[in-house]
Amino acid sequence: MNDIAPNLAALIGEVVGARLISHAGSLTNLAKCPSSTLQILGAEKALFRALKTRGNTPKYGLIFHSSFIGRASARNKGRMARYLANKCSIASRLDCFLDTSTTAYGEKLREQVEERLDFYDKGVAPRKNIDVMKSAIESVETKEDEPMATANGDSHEEPKSEKKEEEERKEETTR
Repeated sequence: MNDIAPNLAALIGEVVGARLISHAGSLTNLAKCPSSTLQILGAEKALFRALKTRGNTPKYGLIFHSSFIGRASARNKGRMARYLANKCSIASRLDCFLDTSTTAYGEKLREQVEERLDFYDKGVAPRKNIDVMKSAIESVETKEDEPMATANGDSHEEPKSEKKEEEERKEETTR
C-alpha cells in the first residue's frame, strides 16, 4: 500500500485506504471522485434506498471504519466523515498525480484531522489548510535537497578524477 498510495495510507490507514481503492476500481478512479462521493463510497445500496423512499441519506460508507470516526462524538460523526473524505480526496489525488512517492503530505493531513477532532472536543482552532500544505511542501523540498548517500557512505566526496583536476589547477595557479 505504501508503494501505491503512501499519502492515503498515512492518512487513513492501510486497510481502509485499500478498501477505498478497491471499491473505486483504481487509484485513478478514486482520485477522480469528488469528496462527497468518496464519503459514501460503500453505502450505495443505502443511498439509493433512501433516495427511493425519500428518507435520510447515509453520512458515511467505508470511511466509517476509520479510527477518526470512532473517536468522534455521536454528534460530530457526520462532520468528521465529511472532513475526512475531503482530506482523503486530496491524498488520493496527490498519490495519483505526484511524480515522487512521499508520505509527507499524508502525515500533515493526518495532523489536520487530529486537530479537527480536538476542535470538536475542546474548541482549539485548527491550522489553515494552506499553511499545512506549505509546510508539507517545504519538508518535501528539504528532503529532496539532501544529498543521497552512496553505497560506501561517502555522500559528500567528489570522484577522484575531479579531485585530481582541482589539485592540478591549484598547483598551476600557485606557480
